[in-house]
Amino acid sequence: MVVVIESGRKGVLDVERWAELRREHFVRGVSIKELVRRTGLARNTVRVALRSEQPPAFAIPERPSKLDPFRDEICRLLKEDPKLPGVRVRELIEPLGFDGSKTIVDDYLREIRPIFLKLRTHQRTVYRPGEICQWDLWETSEPVPVGHGQVRRAWVVVCCLGYSRAGAGALVFSKEAPDVLWGMARCVWSIGALPQLMVWDREGCLHAGGGRPTVDYAGWCGRLPVGWYFCEPADPQAKGCVERLQGYMETNFEPGRRFANHLDFQLQLDAWFEKANSRTHKTLR
Repeated sequence: MVVVIESGRKGVLDVERWAELRREHFVRGVSIKELVRRTGLARNTVRVALRSEQPPAFAIPERPSKLDPFRDEICRLLKEDPKLPGVRVRELIEPLGFDGSKTIVDDYLREIRPIFLKLRTHQRTVYRPGEICQWDLWETSEPVPVGHGQVRRAWVVVCCLGYSRAGAGALVFSKEAPDVLWGMARCVWSIGALPQLMVWDREGCLHAGGGRPTVDYAGWCGRLPVGWYFCEPADPQAKGCVERLQGYMETNFEPGRRFANHLDFQLQLDAWFEKANSRTHKTLR
C-alpha cells in the first residue's frame, strides 16, 4: 500500500517523516501512541504510514482543461482527416465555444493523432553477403557539362549492396530503359560482383505494373541471371540503404565540385565511391 500525499492537505507525510516513523516504531520499539504525541500527527496517519511498505508519493489533483468539452469533436475531425492541421482544428472548434490556447490543442493532437494515422513499424533488416542490391535514380542538382558550352539534364543510377553498403554510380542522360540498364550494367561492373536480387522502386522504364518487369528489364535480368523485386508505391523505407547512400552523395559528393564534362563527372564519381566504399561502416564495423 502506498501513502499518497495530496497537495495542500494539512498534516501530510513526506518520505523522510514516513521513514522516521517506521524506524522509531519497528527498530526502536516506540509505540503508536508515543509517535502521535511526538509528531502531532493523527493516529490514523501514523497507522497508515506504518502499514505502508512503499514511500509516499505526491498526487497533484488534475485541473480540468478548456479542451475537455471538445475532445470528442477533435476525434471526429481526425477520423475524417487524420492529417488535419492544428490551425484548422482550432478554427473548427472555436465557433463551438473553445477559447483556449494553441499549445493545449497542439499537445493533444500530438498525443492522439497517431491513433488515427496508419503508422508503420520498422525494424533493422539484416542481409547475407551477395543477397540483394538496392537501386535508385538520383537527379543531379545542376545540369552536367557535355562540351562546347553545352549542358544537359542528368541522372545517376545508384546502387548499394545490402550487406556491405558498398555502392556505385553511373551517369546517364535520360530515364529511358536503355540508359538506365546501361547504368545498372556499369554499376555491377564497378562493384565486380553480381548480387542475387535487384531491388527497385516502381521506376517507369523498368516496372510494367503489378510488380512485373518490363520486357527490357526482364531480358536484362534473365541474361545475367538475377532476380528482381519492386517495392510498394511510396515506400522509400523498403530500400533505405540506397536512400541513405544517395543522401550522402547529395551532401558530400556534389558540393564544391566542378566538372569539365560528363567524362570528368564519371571519373570524379568513381574516385569518390572508391573512397566512400573504403570507410568502416559505423553499424557493420
